[in-house]
Amino acid sequence: MRVAAPAPRESAQLGGRGSPGASEPRFSQTLRAVTAGAGRAFPGARIPLFRSSRAEGHLDPPRMKIFRCCFKYTLQQKVFILFLTLWLLSLVKLLNIGRLLFPQKDIYLVEYSLSTSPFVRNRYTHVKDEVTYEVNCLRVYEQEPLEIGKTLEIRRRDIIDLDDDDVVAMTSDCDIYQTLRRYPQKLVSQEEKSFPIAYSLVVHKDAIMVERLIHAIYNQHNIYCIHYDHKSPDTFKVAMNNLAKCFSNIFIASKVETVQYAHISRLQADLNCLSDLLKSSVQWKYVINLCGQDFPLKSNFELVLELKKLNGANMLETVKPPNSKMERFTYHHELRQVPYEYMKLPIKTNISKEAPPHNIEIFVGSAYFVLSRAFVRYVFNNSLVKDFFAWSEDTYSPDEHFWATLIRVPGIPGEISRSAQDVSDLQSKTRLVKWSYYEGLFYPSCTGSHLRSVCIYGAAELRWLLQDGHWFANKFDSKVDPVLIKCLAEKLEEQQREWITLSSGKLFMDENLTVTS
Repeated sequence: MRVAAPAPRESAQLGGRGSPGASEPRFSQTLRAVTAGAGRAFPGARIPLFRSSRAEGHLDPPRMKIFRCCFKYTLQQKVFILFLTLWLLSLVKLLNIGRLLFPQKDIYLVEYSLSTSPFVRNRYTHVKDEVTYEVNCLRVYEQEPLEIGKTLEIRRRDIIDLDDDDVVAMTSDCDIYQTLRRYPQKLVSQEEKSFPIAYSLVVHKDAIMVERLIHAIYNQHNIYCIHYDHKSPDTFKVAMNNLAKCFSNIFIASKVETVQYAHISRLQADLNCLSDLLKSSVQWKYVINLCGQDFPLKSNFELVLELKKLNGANMLETVKPPNSKMERFTYHHELRQVPYEYMKLPIKTNISKEAPPHNIEIFVGSAYFVLSRAFVRYVFNNSLVKDFFAWSEDTYSPDEHFWATLIRVPGIPGEISRSAQDVSDLQSKTRLVKWSYYEGLFYPSCTGSHLRSVCIYGAAELRWLLQDGHWFANKFDSKVDPVLIKCLAEKLEEQQREWITLSSGKLFMDENLTVTS
């Protein structure tokens, strides 16, 4: 009789030697049952178990794996989570929770209504009511403390001005642009019509500053050449081209230079415009060069009166060079990349330069000038000038000695004798620049800020600027003080109207502006 083998123990059914089920304590068995159920509920999920080295009877050290619960979502679940996240982020932005949790500095938007920038339109929609900070320019001119205080409050904010894209949009339709900026309402007298002025504008950034400058100096009977830097942003170039297309008397220089700081290319840019201006059909009397951070201090009518007083003479700074500037033109300079400056600069070498050609005596001054037509014609038709330009190519900042020296050359139209006294920047009316080391000595302290020792004017200087007697000033920056530029423009329009009204000439309006496509 065969005796049936005894039924195997439950532990044996769960596995033999080394099996997790062999001789497991009741707690381990229960845990395994639970995790096995979880595995069936979530197929594909990896759920590691605790192992008991004592139950297995081997000498391996005890190990424990982390218990994980990972879910593999379906595509529909992932899409739902994505849209839910985006909705929550939009809600946070709409409720401006970030601004409540992390308060930011208040802002001031310059000409908010003209901005097409998404940066302004979207990010700053919630502060639209905050930026309508009205300032009375007459009270600023009278230096009333309350009004000056308003300008200081604005300057404490983050000032957001129109960007180059805004200027491109603003000038894309010439008729709308001219109406927007009230060009047809500009007043002009017969005296101005008979005395056209030429301008050379060498610019490279901040299209809105250039646009405001042109608007302030514009007269239909003048002629304007714009030279933008070849390496300027494309949007800036488009803005300048749009401006030129909107007026028959504004054009882009026929040859554009890659301008480097303190390099001969800066001087060449002005020469390119001067050459084009001479070829223009407009018989201008004087030419004035400006940069993008300049602004006029005289109306066009006043400027014509001042230029007539010159009677063919030129107006620019020309002084004997101090020792501190002698190395600029006595040593050869090479254009090199400067570490940490992200630009190229003329660097002095140990190579001495030869004496200037034609026994020319060097004088120094400013890059900015007011020159007669006869002087400019002489520059392009005289071999001495060409030789001197070639000699200056390897000097430092040649534009600051080229014009100051030529004006002293015997026989040049509007010559200033070499033996004549210096004409300083305070005596020359071409440009008012406030240097930090002369503040309190020659002029009051700067109320704006400083850049490379030069004052960027503040609104509290409005009255002083207009009464000082200079024709133009530098530097202005709408991101430092937008109120000053606005008030200067208003005062110049007011002065133009008053001078024309008081003059004996007839009053004309530029009603027939010529628009070119």
